[in-house]
Amino acid sequence: MGFRSETPSDLKWRERRRGVRMNSRVPIALEWGASEGEATREEAITRIVSPHGCLVVLRHDLPLDQHLRVTNLDRQADAEGVVVWRGKERAEGRELGIELVNPDLDFWGLEL
Repeated sequence: MGFRSETPSDLKWRERRRGVRMNSRVPIALEWGASEGEATREEAITRIVSPHGCLVVLRHDLPLDQHLRVTNLDRQADAEGVVVWRGKERAEGRELGIELVNPDLDFWGLEL
């Protein structure tokens, strides 16, 4: 029996799931659309955080590759982010995976 080699899709998925993840409720604000005119802002609470991003449920259903600004409201720290995953539609909104672009290692203020 041979081994299964990883496809480019497998490697891309593994790269996105890198690092430690922690269930944590961090208040954040997300802003997007400023380049098209007026920015849209929504505050939310993370469900899961990692050094590289978070899982959040938003009322707005953003598309994949949507660029946005993520603000950790506890620390008043900002980072650029991008929507990399769209999950289930829930009563309170859509599950979204946000990847942080070049984040400060202490962005969440947690030991991860």
